[in-house]
Amino acid sequence: MSDNQQQRPAAVIEASAVCKRFRQGKLDVEVLRGIDFTVAAGESHAILGTSGAGKSTLMHLLGGLDHVSSGEIRIAGQSLTSLSEAELGRLRNWRLGFIYQFHHLLPEFSAQENIAMPLLIRGESFAAAGKQAQEWLARVGLESRADHNPGELSGGERQRVALARALVTRPDCLLADEPTGNLDQQTATQMLELMLDLNRQIDTALVVVTHDLAIAERMQHRWRMQDGLLASVS
Repeated sequence: MSDNQQQRPAAVIEASAVCKRFRQGKLDVEVLRGIDFTVAAGESHAILGTSGAGKSTLMHLLGGLDHVSSGEIRIAGQSLTSLSEAELGRLRNWRLGFIYQFHHLLPEFSAQENIAMPLLIRGESFAAAGKQAQEWLARVGLESRADHNPGELSGGERQRVALARALVTRPDCLLADEPTGNLDQQTATQMLELMLDLNRQIDTALVVVTHDLAIAERMQHRWRMQDGLLASVS
């Protein structure tokens, strides 16, 4: 390769010929059909599609939350096929971050404690995890809300805490499934800008499932899921 040529960054997620089938009565329903999809370090991708198209199913597979029927998914070069549930859990903790339409914060813990949780699971000390959680609260503009429980926060604030929790481990890739779906337009725009800013700052790849064309247009790469197939959108 010449000095003028640029290599694509290393792949953090690779899906090859991925199929997913579900049993419904006596029938096998094929939800995903031969999906090929690669996410490189620092990239941003949007996956569009109608409800029931298979977008969330694909995200669960990419995140190691479900098993493929055939094909292969690799995270940072590691095939998921042969991993135990405990090994998958460790891989998710070290390599991936997740954020959903609903925040899934633990209601009995403060914002800071929720953010620190993935680090504590990893084995870091309470002091170290708490310090990093406080730093991430500042990154998402909520340093004054550290001691507030989720029930004391607005919807947008809860999603920002969820985003900080997803990124506190500095994952290779953030998987975001309709992350702005429960937010009003102004708050959704602020949330999108925050995700994109952090994507650029810490070089974490971003994969967003969305119905919103305006969100998709902000991503480097756009895909449409239809009839179990994934196609690039120009």
